[in-house]
Amino acid sequence: MPAYLDHVAKVAAEIEHKNTQRYLYTNNYNGWEQTPFKHPSTFDTLALDDGLADRIKTDLDVFSKGESFYHRNGRAWKRGYLLYGPPGTGKSSMIAAIANHMEYDTYDLELTKVRDNSQLKSLLIQTTRKAVIVIEDIDCSAQLCDRTAAEDSRESASSESTESSAGTSIEGSKLTLSGLLNFTDGLWSCCGEERIFIFTTNYKDRLDPALLRPGRMDNMHILLSYCTFPAFKKLANNYLGIEDHPMYVELEDAMTRTAHEITPAAMAEMLISNQSDPDAALREVMASLLPTLALLQAVANPSDKAALEVLPVDANERNIKKSRFRGRAIFFLAAIKRKHVD
Repeated sequence: MPAYLDHVAKVAAEIEHKNTQRYLYTNNYNGWEQTPFKHPSTFDTLALDDGLADRIKTDLDVFSKGESFYHRNGRAWKRGYLLYGPPGTGKSSMIAAIANHMEYDTYDLELTKVRDNSQLKSLLIQTTRKAVIVIEDIDCSAQLCDRTAAEDSRESASSESTESSAGTSIEGSKLTLSGLLNFTDGLWSCCGEERIFIFTTNYKDRLDPALLRPGRMDNMHILLSYCTFPAFKKLANNYLGIEDHPMYVELEDAMTRTAHEITPAAMAEMLISNQSDPDAALREVMASLLPTLALLQAVANPSDKAALEVLPVDANERNIKKSRFRGRAIFFLAAIKRKHVD
């Protein structure tokens, strides 16, 4: 009977949670402000490579049922994710999809509004169970001191037994990486459970190695990059309502050759603007790939005038500057075109 009552209580709690309004919280200088969370993003709407959505959903589902597993192994019941990749590749939409899948509240922690480690600790203690805690653009947090520098300051302060004029220790007077890590993977990590920490960055290589240590991101480093052909097909299905098209063979070849130069956000804009005309939408996508295709062809075969005539020199240069083919490649293409024009 006790086991049955526990089961009934758990089911009742789950039903109540589903019927409860979820919120998006953002921090100010005094605490958290909230607004109803109604973001429509789900894993069904995300443009992801094949298998990635299933991998993430499986990981989340295992985590949601893992209370006894975590406690049995002496670990705090929390999970860490790192989302990285160029701007416009869907990091914010991924966060919303995770929150919707888990039916969690979301806390958007803006570090520029956090004065020091003490305030950071106070903010994180106020977060609830079943929460996604988001720290976006972690590499851009200029005031977040390097962990090694923070430790050196603490050791210096300890040896000299001094405090700042305000009566606050050197470490406590500023926000440090070690202060953040202590809450995600230190003694304070167990103060509130069933939480998911998500860090985002455009540049993974700029992050302090301490942040990437196993146990903090749980080996869930998720690259969200340029739009691959499988991701494009998902977007086309979402926005245009098509699962296949005669142009798909040509588009797949072009996207593969150009290394998927277009972000999902840019791709979505082209499809949205032509949502009533799928043929026009796909033609615009192909046209956006032509400058890079022309450059690749010109580099491979400088005598190919057809490739050089795809666009004027200035248009080629303007479009190529937006891509990853920069620097000498631009001048190389321009020189080739001038040679043939002359």
